[in-house]
Amino acid sequence: MSGRPPSAAVLVLHGGYETGLAAPAPGAMNLPGMRMLPFVRVVARAVRGDSGVRVQRVRYTHRGWNGHREDPLHDTVRALDALRREAGDIPVVLLGHSMGARAALHAAGHPLVRSVVGLAPWCPPGDPVTQLAGRDVVLLHSTRDRVTSPLASQSLTARARRAGARTCLVTIPGSDHAMIRRAPAWHHLAGLLVSGMLGLGPVPGRVEAAFGLPPGAAASEGTLPLDGIDTGAPSRRRCGAARVGRR
Repeated sequence: MSGRPPSAAVLVLHGGYETGLAAPAPGAMNLPGMRMLPFVRVVARAVRGDSGVRVQRVRYTHRGWNGHREDPLHDTVRALDALRREAGDIPVVLLGHSMGARAALHAAGHPLVRSVVGLAPWCPPGDPVTQLAGRDVVLLHSTRDRVTSPLASQSLTARARRAGARTCLVTIPGSDHAMIRRAPAWHHLAGLLVSGMLGLGPVPGRVEAAFGLPPGAAASEGTLPLDGIDTGAPSRRRCGAARVGRR
């Protein structure tokens, strides 16, 4: 990479498959990757007032998670390590969809990571949450998702809160796993959350309130319907301290 090192970064992680050792398809043939391009554009616009923020996609070596190999996790950690060598201890937000959200959640223990925004995340019940302590975690999930489970996302936010994370689940009625239905809502909220987590704009007040829930709060208390969120709330934050197949 050339130019001035970034002062903060957003790493974008696309979805994939439960298994698959082949390399991801190139260019427009990589549909999970193409699905994230609108998010890259929206986030880039949301942070453009601060030219020091880099928005960067994580490149995968394999198309699948591949069980204990956890290939996308290692790709994400390598990207974070490279960023740290280049720019030092800058704040990073991870934005991932499906399998990419799972990789983001697993990689959240990296010293650079301050926050995770997971879109239709793949959250198997036994996945760890201790690495999320001290992080802000917002998951967005359609109530009609038939590929990954919104109930599993709700469970993860509650478990992570007990482990010391600040968490929230936003449910999106009438959408789908691919985020095609109600796509503008997904894009807008993702951009709003990322910019807010970097301290560059407002975080919705109800999301902020969910972050303040006590560790033992019920999962339902941290679950918010999209249509009930005020995206113009004045609160600001600063970065500090399934089915087999496509994911």
